[in-house]
Amino acid sequence: MKFFVLIFWLLLITALSTPLHATTEGVPKEIAGFRLGEDITDYQEIEYSDYLKNVVIMDWHGFKKGVLSYGICAYPGKIVRITMKYADSTKPFYNKLLKKFKQKYGKPTEWGGDAFGILFKWKWVFLDEQNERVTLILQHNLQDHNENIGTVMKLTYPERIIDEQACFIEQCEINKSQEEKAKLEKRSETNWDYLIPKQ
Repeated sequence: MKFFVLIFWLLLITALSTPLHATTEGVPKEIAGFRLGEDITDYQEIEYSDYLKNVVIMDWHGFKKGVLSYGICAYPGKIVRITMKYADSTKPFYNKLLKKFKQKYGKPTEWGGDAFGILFKWKWVFLDEQNERVTLILQHNLQDHNENIGTVMKLTYPERIIDEQACFIEQCEINKSQEEKAKLEKRSETNWDYLIPKQ
């Protein structure tokens, strides 16, 4: 027993004497030339290159929030993705909703959730009257903060999103001057100062 008490005290002393990284000095706040807390407008050379624009809607007929994503290049002004978060984020509501989705659209095409019962994600894939693929995703999540929290439905034209991205990249290349191309070339150069966070 004395042996375990001695080990405990040795481990405690070692742990307390180990320097902490969470100090006010030497905290990394910058990487690749970008610094936490700085104004985004201080970085003149960055490109605002979203190939989709988003409109946020709030408190909409049983939904807490929604995002409508629309094209600006291949399909200007046309909605290509709708993401809606239900006001009711409970698991019983999700189960009822899933049952109604299955009644209306049949069995889902694929499961995209996890094996731990944290993220529930069902996906249906359809072809519309123009033979375009449409995906419908219904997901429920209350723990994984890397995903949307709550119950979310996504309705998407996946090929249109790919077309939008390709069109946007092509337009950016066409519109670049020689001076901008030279700046991009210089910006692609790197060294360890850019790759390691610094104070």
